[in-house]
Amino acid sequence: MTKQSTELRYAVRFRVVFKYFGQLCLVLAALTLVPLAVSLIFGDIPISLRYGIVICGLAVFGAGLARLRAPFRVQANEGMVLVALMFLFTPLVMSYPMMGSGLGFLDAIFEATSGVTTTGLSTKTTLVGSPQTFLFARAWMQWYGGLGVVVLSLALIIQPGLVAKDLAVTEAETDDLIGGTRAHARRALVVYGVLTALGIIGALSLGIGFFDAVLYTFAAVSTGGFAPHDGSLVTFGWPAQLWITLLCLAGAIPLTFYYRMLKEKRRVTLDFLQLRAVVIASLVVSLVVGIAMWLSTDMSWSKVLHHAPLLAFSAQTTAGFSSMPCGQLDAGSKLVLIFSMLVGGGAGSTAGGFKLLRLLIAASVFRLILLRTCLPKHAVVEPRLARRRLQDEEIQAALLLIVLFVSVVALSWLPFVAMGYGPLDSLFEVVSATGTVGLSVGLSSETLPALLKGILCVDMLMGRLEIIAWFVLLYPGTWFGRRMEGT
Repeated sequence: MTKQSTELRYAVRFRVVFKYFGQLCLVLAALTLVPLAVSLIFGDIPISLRYGIVICGLAVFGAGLARLRAPFRVQANEGMVLVALMFLFTPLVMSYPMMGSGLGFLDAIFEATSGVTTTGLSTKTTLVGSPQTFLFARAWMQWYGGLGVVVLSLALIIQPGLVAKDLAVTEAETDDLIGGTRAHARRALVVYGVLTALGIIGALSLGIGFFDAVLYTFAAVSTGGFAPHDGSLVTFGWPAQLWITLLCLAGAIPLTFYYRMLKEKRRVTLDFLQLRAVVIASLVVSLVVGIAMWLSTDMSWSKVLHHAPLLAFSAQTTAGFSSMPCGQLDAGSKLVLIFSMLVGGGAGSTAGGFKLLRLLIAASVFRLILLRTCLPKHAVVEPRLARRRLQDEEIQAALLLIVLFVSVVALSWLPFVAMGYGPLDSLFEVVSATGTVGLSVGLSSETLPALLKGILCVDMLMGRLEIIAWFVLLYPGTWFGRRMEGT
């Protein structure tokens, strides 16, 4: 690190972190009012009492911190610290009412982490007999967890992938980490709300009951995948399965795409590139998985044509719904789905993975390397994507994120293998957690050792915030050093 960069480095200001963390706690308290109301409607009074305690605690704690005086403008490292702390804090708090449904502490933490990170993995072997409040709370956490990720990904200036001005509608909106992104937050909320409303209406029109329609829609638009039934999508016929899959696809596309097309009447090349990439990737995975299923099993063509696309779109959008147990898949299908889950959907969407956009950036760089071997030394060529020049920072961030995702998967996979679990199934489960997908081959269960449950929780948190925010949280320079004036 150069002397100049050290001199320009600023540690987080504690008053800023505390104040805005307090405000986020108040938001979380307001969001928790919804499952409290549901618990009262269904008569789950013991769970209601737990939610009441959580809401009161969050309100008192948040109000006290929010009263602190702090500068309005927030540094990039302060924003990332706030996001990381909130994603750590929320599962810890929400585990208490989860335990009211009969879960142990570790399983409640696992369930809450899976919910808020929109993953969908669960240690429960069956949902039969589970309180309806519990089923609703899981889907509700996924819904606001998905929305939070979209808004926060637009809010963070130093977000891995495209630089902030490329995610913004206007460059002026990136000047202020908090105030300058309120327009994005409103737009994301409107789009998210419209998708949710349309999803519920469509589900009801297909004959799905109101409670299931709400829960499946929450889990679909957030690409979360928590289903209120053991069979996930098996409960419904193909029209309902198709509708839920389309909702997952809608959530895996950048939400700015809808606003720009419908409100601003303008076409953004990068948005269309990601839309095409998600659809094409899902279709390719469907084809490859279908061929693998047909060659390796005695499954009929009609069943292959039914299950392969549903699993492929679920993996690529990182939704995590399934029409058949993934443990019954052949090795080839599992490998294809592993790669699909790791890549994920579009940047700026609710999908997980390291994102298709970054894969396209890496492919563009690789193509340029090959092209330069055929050109004269004095030729000047630039990496381009969607008719725009890629900046060095974009390329570095994209390649770094891909390497970090693969590294997290590798390090998490080794303990599973060391403890005797099958290598392929272990890789499938770890990638599903890191990509915040939720498809499972059956390893996630109450009997899974506590160490491995903890690893999967870490994977879910890592994948949801794309790893960098956690390094910022742990970096000593984030906490120690000079601070800006106005602390």
